[in-house]
Amino acid sequence: VTITTRLLVSHLSGIRHYEKDIAKVKEEKEKENRAQKPTKPHQDREQREGKGIEKTDSAKPRKEHNGETRSRNLKPGRRDKEFEQEEYYLKEKFESVIESLKIFKNDPLFFKPGDQFLYSTYGFTLLSAVVERAAGQKFTDYMLKMFRDLDMLSTVLDDNEAMIYNRARCYVYNKKGRLVNAPYVDNSYKWAGGGFLSSVGDLLKFGNALLYSYQAGQFKSSAGKLLPGYLKPGTVSMMWTPVPKTEVSWDRDGKYAMAWAVVEKQQQCGCCRQQRHYASHTGGAVGASSVLLILPEELGPGAGGAPPRGVVVAIVCNMQSVSLNSTALKIAREFDREKQAQ
Repeated sequence: VTITTRLLVSHLSGIRHYEKDIAKVKEEKEKENRAQKPTKPHQDREQREGKGIEKTDSAKPRKEHNGETRSRNLKPGRRDKEFEQEEYYLKEKFESVIESLKIFKNDPLFFKPGDQFLYSTYGFTLLSAVVERAAGQKFTDYMLKMFRDLDMLSTVLDDNEAMIYNRARCYVYNKKGRLVNAPYVDNSYKWAGGGFLSSVGDLLKFGNALLYSYQAGQFKSSAGKLLPGYLKPGTVSMMWTPVPKTEVSWDRDGKYAMAWAVVEKQQQCGCCRQQRHYASHTGGAVGASSVLLILPEELGPGAGGAPPRGVVVAIVCNMQSVSLNSTALKIAREFDREKQAQ
């Protein structure tokens, strides 16, 4: 088979995630699919007839993706199954991304590349090895230079041995529902898939750099000397174009694109629910959760001013298994609504 970098960034490679048993992965997918199916006709009829507020509210979870609903409803002390996988808690230190490939390089593919979607952190580990060989330098050095170019000076490797100013302590709930310190882990096996520390300020800079790059071709400054974006507009547009056969666990309206979840602009009928175009990605690690959401402004022809135009929301939480995408989207919509009202 052939695995391309495009398949890797869209999680269509067939490379496993933390679960090694394909039967368990299929079983979980079937459960999620069943949970998303509409309710039986007689249940919908009861809701239409109006059985009170409780019945109406009970329909709300169906509007959201099962994964997000499940994680939001987790009771203190109840562990997310995702974090029961042993490989989340590796303590071995790897000297290079090439070396860390040994964790999964001899494991069989779960399906033929391009046939199905399976979110895979290890797919991004392989992608980082591709970047390392193409750049001719260590992946970590390449990334830190890029962060410096973007003025993200607080974004660093999550290295346990290094002294990192203002590093936050991470927390989890134990089986008794008590808050405890997160266990020690070494993330050197997955720098690309969850090995960096950052701040809200740096994430906002990153989001604005992407938004600027995305919109740069649509503006002309008064002097005609608008600086180019960090990436070409066509590159960001390609990154934010939904890829067929993909899905998103944290946003039912979205599809996966290239390392981003994307919701496309859509409204089926007049006075119906409107979907705005936006891109987002959540992050989940041992003791931490995060999200970065970018809601571009809808620009008319000959838009004035200068990019970036839109709303960027970043949330970082030093607790495990916290669902943040819906909160970020609500915040973005409020700021967008306020701006439109001005």
